[in-house]
Amino acid sequence: MDIQMILVTCVLTLYFILPAYFSNGAGLVFGGGMPVDFGKSDKNGVRWIGDGVTWKGLIGGTLIGIITGIIQGLVAPYILSNFGQFITTPIITNVSEGILIGFLLGFGALLGDALGSFLKRRIGIGRGQPAPILDQLDFLIVALILVSFVVKLDWLFIILAIVLTLIIHLLANTIAYLLGLKDVWY
Repeated sequence: MDIQMILVTCVLTLYFILPAYFSNGAGLVFGGGMPVDFGKSDKNGVRWIGDGVTWKGLIGGTLIGIITGIIQGLVAPYILSNFGQFITTPIITNVSEGILIGFLLGFGALLGDALGSFLKRRIGIGRGQPAPILDQLDFLIVALILVSFVVKLDWLFIILAIVLTLIIHLLANTIAYLLGLKDVWY
């Protein structure tokens, strides 16, 4: 595999999972209001999920995932005609696929984030406290699981998506920290 093929594969991998990325970010933007767990706690008083995962965020983020998929479906003919010979990753080829894949990746990302919060509460990690790897990958893993019911994902694609996500997360957080937008670099 030459360097051009590696770069195109990385870009197309990121492109395919954009609905998950955008949905995950949009969940924060649209968040607020009623938490998904309705403020419920377990018998020990520990919240099921917490205030960070809300219905507005879930619905708004999922819609952003769908819209991202639709846009990918609209630009698919351009990508296929210009990069078709390089495509070794899954790709959205039309608008109807974009709607379905955008929903699965978008909703899956938000479901993964909620499951991550649930797991953190079960092991005693509070809201805003770090849980390395879980914090960076919960959204991606569940999104990939859901989309795998309609798209064949090979191990190389999955590993590449995980590695690229970890790198992007670390870079974005470090930049946000250096700009004073975050209190910690991770």
